[in-house]
Amino acid sequence: MQPTIHRYVTVNGIDVFCREAGPENAPVVLLPHGYPCSSYEFRNLMPRLADRWRLLAPDFPGAGYSATPDDFDYSFDGYADFLDSFVKTVGVERFALYLHDFGSPIGARLAIKAPERIVALIIQNGDIPYEDALGSKYAEIEKTWQLPRSDMRAKVAEAINEETFREEFLNDVRPDLAKQIPPDLWKLHWSLMTPKRKDIAIDLIAGLKENRAWFPQHRDYLAKYRPPTLIVWGPQDGYMPEKSARAYLRDLPDAELHLLDGGHWLLETNLDEVLSLIRDFLGRVHKSTP
Repeated sequence: MQPTIHRYVTVNGIDVFCREAGPENAPVVLLPHGYPCSSYEFRNLMPRLADRWRLLAPDFPGAGYSATPDDFDYSFDGYADFLDSFVKTVGVERFALYLHDFGSPIGARLAIKAPERIVALIIQNGDIPYEDALGSKYAEIEKTWQLPRSDMRAKVAEAINEETFREEFLNDVRPDLAKQIPPDLWKLHWSLMTPKRKDIAIDLIAGLKENRAWFPQHRDYLAKYRPPTLIVWGPQDGYMPEKSARAYLRDLPDAELHLLDGGHWLLETNLDEVLSLIRDFLGRVHKSTP
């Protein structure tokens, strides 16, 4: 394994924490994280791929160890603009893109901005653009959409606490798998929560309602460009079960789909399997230039 470097990058005046591994001249894999996590979710994957690829995992503003500026657009669009600035700041022109959780709609927006930059997609329990294939837990979120905006935000705020963070990380996996998911995940990320960051989380979750209107653009991108895609999925996921993974095949019929015995956080419970699949996939579609 190669070591992971931890550093700060200034992006549009914002101090952004970034984990980086691999040679600077190696093919790049960009790893935008999900909610309620940070680049910490990739800590075990990165050094195991760094012999052949350059891995970049920034913490979004308002998450992890990055700054939380007052004047930032904390929305899916705002985070996509941030990622666009980040890759330009670090001088990356083409990359494979790992899409997981909220990192999926954010990363997809980034791909739409400049499709020629995207060499391949790795989709792992990413938020999907298919309304009819969402898991049962999304119905709980959708119930709040019928409320006035202020009441909806208040209801969402009730769910932002340490116990809910714990539930997000365990997320319907079998008891034997749940024991493999370290409490560090929810304990760490809850410890980094501030009143400002709680407001950010409320905005993002509430923003899922408006994000539905963006689903057609996401699907159109997939259908038009059809980048080489590896789908690695844990079906034990209340938000994104097996039908969510299979829905991607409507627009990506040539995608490589693998259903593993795990849930939303496969990098905690099925790391070796995921690693083997990614190494094989990237070895075919994202190799070093001779």
